[in-house]
Amino acid sequence: MAVYSVLRKTQSWYGESIGILILDAAYPCVPGNVGNATTYDFPVRFQEVRGASIDRLLNQRDPALREVFIEAALELQDRGVKAITGACGFMAYFQEEVAAAVEIPVFLSSLIQIPFMHAVTGGTVGIITANASRLTPRHFEASNVPAHIPLAIAGMEGQTEFREAILEEKGTLDSGRIEQEVTAVARQLVEESPDVRSILLECSDLPPYAHAIQTATGKPVFDFVTMINYVQQSVARRRYDGRM
Repeated sequence: MAVYSVLRKTQSWYGESIGILILDAAYPCVPGNVGNATTYDFPVRFQEVRGASIDRLLNQRDPALREVFIEAALELQDRGVKAITGACGFMAYFQEEVAAAVEIPVFLSSLIQIPFMHAVTGGTVGIITANASRLTPRHFEASNVPAHIPLAIAGMEGQTEFREAILEEKGTLDSGRIEQEVTAVARQLVEESPDVRSILLECSDLPPYAHAIQTATGKPVFDFVTMINYVQQSVARRRYDGRM
């Protein structure tokens, strides 16, 4: 039998490779959402960033959140995770600061995938975001997105159910209605920008509808879940078994 050793004294349990920083918000996280543990085929560990509300992160872009993001990331690192992701694409605002504060990989925003998407599909990268008016050049710069990559951005802030359920946290969420809303936004995006060859879902609440978006547009669809699965496979490699 193998002999195992304690990895760090701050770690009381094992087996969670991905740590997820999640906002201090309250709305239903349906299966497929980054904030729902059943989304994954592997165990994950959530860490709420206390005080990091949707308003403070998206609307205020409050620089004071930097410290609580770092504090939460250090807590995840101390608990033994191998990499840290976010649960809102707007967390890109603190990507550089959090990455500098810990010793493990950090990928707070799905926006980080844009250079890869452009490399493999070419054309324009379409982005569906929770609120297009709040997505700034800093979010892209912190995610190492080169300025030469063409982007087409569509927001969900004008969609009633999405806005009320998520951005305004009304307490209920009609998943069928949001699927209809985001599918309509995706169709309009590709109609208005015919050079779009791939679609990125910035928002962590949109992966449940990735299949519907792909069916409606015929485009490759990337989101938080594609990114998290990719990193999970890199930090928790498995031995191959088979026959020749």
